[in-house]
Amino acid sequence: MFATLLRSCPLVVLATTCWTLTAHAQFNGHNGLGDYGLRSASQPDPGFYASAYYYHYGSDKIRNQNGDLVTLSPTERGSIAVNALAGFFYYVSDAKILGANYGAIAAVPFANATLAVPILGFEEPAGVGLGDVYVVPINLGWHTTRADFAAGVGVFVPTGRYDVDANDNIGLGMWSFELYGGATVYFDEAKSWHVATTAFYETHTDKKDTDIRVGDLLSLEGGFGKSFLEGALSVGAAYYAQWKISSDNLGLGVQPPGGPLIGKHRVFAAGPEVTVPIPIGNKLIAFITARYFWEFGAKTKSEGNALAIMATFPIPSIPIER
Repeated sequence: MFATLLRSCPLVVLATTCWTLTAHAQFNGHNGLGDYGLRSASQPDPGFYASAYYYHYGSDKIRNQNGDLVTLSPTERGSIAVNALAGFFYYVSDAKILGANYGAIAAVPFANATLAVPILGFEEPAGVGLGDVYVVPINLGWHTTRADFAAGVGVFVPTGRYDVDANDNIGLGMWSFELYGGATVYFDEAKSWHVATTAFYETHTDKKDTDIRVGDLLSLEGGFGKSFLEGALSVGAAYYAQWKISSDNLGLGVQPPGGPLIGKHRVFAAGPEVTVPIPIGNKLIAFITARYFWEFGAKTKSEGNALAIMATFPIPSIPIER
């Protein structure tokens, strides 16, 4: 019997090197948009899983608070090209808490330099290093005949290199705390048609050696799709959306001054997702998931395209019933 498909988790911080304009911009949080998709609230079967994750983000557009393009000059807009890798480990126990299976996650990202403020011009990457590690000490999953539910608490630990005066930071220089919860709803008894949404609420401490505190963030991720082969193969459409709920604070209650990137940012995205099983002999050794997103409706933020690819390895591999 195929196991429930492992869905991804927030684990990577976007990375690049940037230089600032005279405009004031928004600070980013830790949540890596696009790492959830179909069945985002479906915890996998009890067991141990290891995954390798690749993320690419590209953009040559920055939108202001009205959704209009911001330009560097009459002929130049600037661009972003971000590549990041991460590995994570996911354990799901048979133990029950409030009727849910207990699980835990640890994720380790490697990236270039953190996109702390999405501002406009970008240089070459400044080397690769350890980013901010993501730990989920509590991951709960409930399963019913027509729905799955998930809830948990995540912590981003500031393990990545950060200096307030540097422009090649890999970490964000702050702790972030995330509460999340969601549901996957199935439309048929075979659980082949499904729709899912998971919500994440992220808060932050002050950045290292500063009084700057990033505003709270609300992110939604999920998708609608169809599964085959008892859930091992799936296709559909994934999406994400993010809003900054409270303004960035520059210290002593000071809010960011005016400029073309003032205001709480937002962004939406949608695109295709496919997951395929990788069998060898009578064992299922991996799942490969790929998602591609087109962003739209951005305000006070970059707007571009994202590619996410994840290879998940159940340990041990899963026997295939014939």
